[in-house]
Amino acid sequence: MPAKTTQRLAKPPAVAGGLARVLAHIDAHLDEPLDGACLSRVAAMSRHHFHRRFAAAFGVSVLRYVRLRRLKRAAWQLAFRRQAGVAQIALACGYDGPEAFARAFRRSTGQSPSAFRRQPQWRTWHAAYDPLMHLRSTHMQPSEQAVRIVDFPATRVAALEHRGDPRLLGETIARFVAWRKAHGLPPRLAATYNIAWTDPARTPPADYRMDLCVATAADIADDGSGMVAKTIPPGRCAVLRHVGSDDLLGLSAQRLVRDWLPASGEARGDFPLFFQRVAFFPDVPENEAVVDLFLPLAPHG
Repeated sequence: MPAKTTQRLAKPPAVAGGLARVLAHIDAHLDEPLDGACLSRVAAMSRHHFHRRFAAAFGVSVLRYVRLRRLKRAAWQLAFRRQAGVAQIALACGYDGPEAFARAFRRSTGQSPSAFRRQPQWRTWHAAYDPLMHLRSTHMQPSEQAVRIVDFPATRVAALEHRGDPRLLGETIARFVAWRKAHGLPPRLAATYNIAWTDPARTPPADYRMDLCVATAADIADDGSGMVAKTIPPGRCAVLRHVGSDDLLGLSAQRLVRDWLPASGEARGDFPLFFQRVAFFPDVPENEAVVDLFLPLAPHG
């Protein structure tokens, strides 16, 4: 996919500087000690003023915020990376042992870690975390990236169609991960795509649609898994690289569709926005996850 043109988006507007620095610092240092003294220095505020400002902005203390960020990573590891044991995940979250971790996880999700691993109650998890995600998207911005225009080749994929409440997407992801493991199609060998048929911010939950896809030219058997063969069509696409949390992925999509497209002189194509997952959370820290957003463009002429 050779790059044809490159255009840099305008730098995003400044957000609450001290708090934004703290959020970015927490994301980048989640495996390190993060106490109030350290974070108040990052914010360039006195400890008292920082704690008061943070709690007023987020509705939780900064230490509670750090715990929720670590527990999100733990939830992803429990649900989608079953090779990690509960004790190992507990230590990575900064707990001395699995008992303290289990108590904190249950308080946040209503389930023990082992119960969540067996059958996550995603609606309950989202009820606890979604308000924090909304506040993160209010106080943070994706990193500034250039938009490229590329020629995307026709790409055959095996697709699992998610239809309905986006809060249950985790169930579809688990089925998708299990299928690609069973068929020897890990991310390092087969590209991962998401096709965003609808915008979750503007679509009723019952009407939400997204396809989870893995690139493969193999025939897809009707084996009851729900996987079907599809093709992402060829054509010109504007590409914007998103680096960081999916909490901010919607902001990157807005920049591409609502800001870049009208200013570019290009017209949107018929196929929906789709993503290629390049580096995956929780395999990499959330702030290092990489997603390329593809916006199909109308042909010239």
